[in-house]
Amino acid sequence: MDFKLSIANEILTAAERAFGETGLQPADIAAALEIPPSTDMGDYAFPCFKLSKALRKSPMMISDALAANIQADYLGRVESVKGYLNFFIDRATYAEKVVEAVLTQGESYGSDNSGAGKTVVLDYSSINIAKRFHIGHLSTTMIGNALYKLHKFFGWNAVGVNHLGDWGTQFGKMIAAYKRWGDHDTVANGGVDEMVKLYVRFNTEAKENEALNDEGRAWFKKIEDGDPEALEIFNWFKSVTLKDAERVYDLLGVKFDSYAGESFYNDKMQPIIDELREKNLLKEDQGAQIVDLEPYGMPPALILRSDGATLYITRDLAAAKYRKDTYDFDKSLYVVAYQQDLHFRQLFKVLELMGYDWYKNCEHVSFGMVSFEGQTLSTREGRVVYLEDLLNTSIQKARAIIDEKSPDLENKDEVARQVGVGAVVFFALYNNRIKDIDFYWDRALNFDGETGPYVMYTHARACSVLRKAGDCDAAPDYSALSDPEAQDVVRMLEQFPEVLKAQQVLLRAQGHGGRPRRAQRPHPSDPRREADHRQGAGSDRPGSAGENVILCGGGVSPPPLPPPQPPNPLRLRAGFSSFSEIRRAMNAQRISARKIFSLRQMGFACMKISHF
Repeated sequence: MDFKLSIANEILTAAERAFGETGLQPADIAAALEIPPSTDMGDYAFPCFKLSKALRKSPMMISDALAANIQADYLGRVESVKGYLNFFIDRATYAEKVVEAVLTQGESYGSDNSGAGKTVVLDYSSINIAKRFHIGHLSTTMIGNALYKLHKFFGWNAVGVNHLGDWGTQFGKMIAAYKRWGDHDTVANGGVDEMVKLYVRFNTEAKENEALNDEGRAWFKKIEDGDPEALEIFNWFKSVTLKDAERVYDLLGVKFDSYAGESFYNDKMQPIIDELREKNLLKEDQGAQIVDLEPYGMPPALILRSDGATLYITRDLAAAKYRKDTYDFDKSLYVVAYQQDLHFRQLFKVLELMGYDWYKNCEHVSFGMVSFEGQTLSTREGRVVYLEDLLNTSIQKARAIIDEKSPDLENKDEVARQVGVGAVVFFALYNNRIKDIDFYWDRALNFDGETGPYVMYTHARACSVLRKAGDCDAAPDYSALSDPEAQDVVRMLEQFPEVLKAQQVLLRAQGHGGRPRRAQRPHPSDPRREADHRQGAGSDRPGSAGENVILCGGGVSPPPLPPPQPPNPLRLRAGFSSFSEIRRAMNAQRISARKIFSLRQMGFACMKISHF
């Protein structure tokens, strides 16, 4: 049952009964319904001032009239408070409708299949060739993967693209370093670690010997020109890097549909340049070719350098055109750090000037940068934390806890892998997407509080309680779910679809430059309203590496960790608080089997959505 739409229909019927034809639609009213900050104020609230202009009456008069004309079996009561209509749903009916909907729809609960027939292209992870997968790639990888799964859940045809950073002078430097100090067997056995050593050595010695940089540029020119030796070494570096990265992707459970990187578009840039020239968008500026964006409040987009070399935006223009021609996307998302906001604004504006109206469907999903224990990450300086090392450390820590607390557990290694990797992924997605953070090992591997391991532990305990409850043939008595704790869980279940849908709205609100959403106005009967009133409250590819949002906080030194607190499941997004009610009820035998079974039903409903 869609309570929101049902209440909207009740409001519309009552308004027509009290005031005549309003010209409104149920969807308009449903969109205006709010969830009060406290359940004491109701399950839903409708601000009647939204009807004042149409009905030419005060919000309080409208609210009183509507409250007198609304009657529905599923509503416990309706209150008129200062121009708001507060709706209190009958607790047993609320629990019954929500739990049965979850159990009936199963893993499809929350999806309206609104993306059916549509295609979304997601550009994320974008690792660099000849460099190891480090923590700076965790945020883009996991946010991108989450968006990929979210769109698939809503029926979209999702295309995940790993836009490899495999183009640029740095690869000429890598080859120069390999020719000077490397050998095939050492690199083949050491993999990317050996390539990184060569790269660090090259940059260190280049500080004293500028001729090395010229040598690196010369080797990159050979790559551009298709020199057989240069291409052979370059492609070998790519295969070694991808083999190394695949281990990390397997641990994280991340897959891609395309690995078309920057080099893939090397032969696709000239048509873009020709088109820009034909449309009189290219201008010469000190020998370089630019698109003038100053009339739009941006610096010029540099398309070709004075020596004819292409840049990131040139390749991104070619990539955008190729993806539209190949996939005919309805939406194209770029999961890249917020520092590249200007780059993507320039990219989208150039696409618009080229006459491509699909530029409107391109979005930059920004996120914050990461530093490591007070220092910025830098591969060339050898100051980096590799993601595989982080995951393995987390797995080892999980295994040590299992050995201590559950020595007889079966499949210890598999459980340790799930818990260890889950801890890191949870941190990657739990924190504010647009915040800069400072990475500290102790914080990242903290297994207390609102963490991935605790969510998984709660899930396991809930499953155990349900197993111990055994089979029950009694019909559910949903009045057993009328207590505040059970209703909190029911409410989380009921709001699950709206939370998922809202992510696309949040994406629009924060995706360009990371601007936060405006705070919601307090409910008039919320005590915070008066207080607020008194206080006057009303990589190498740009951003592809070195960014992350895996932890709260930031700054040069870590804030002290708070003292351990008893976990509060009600604050966890998974929200399995009422399973303790099952256990207490079973042990004390204070309620009937019918009520126990209703708690079991809610438990299974929680299991149904916990896969997401």
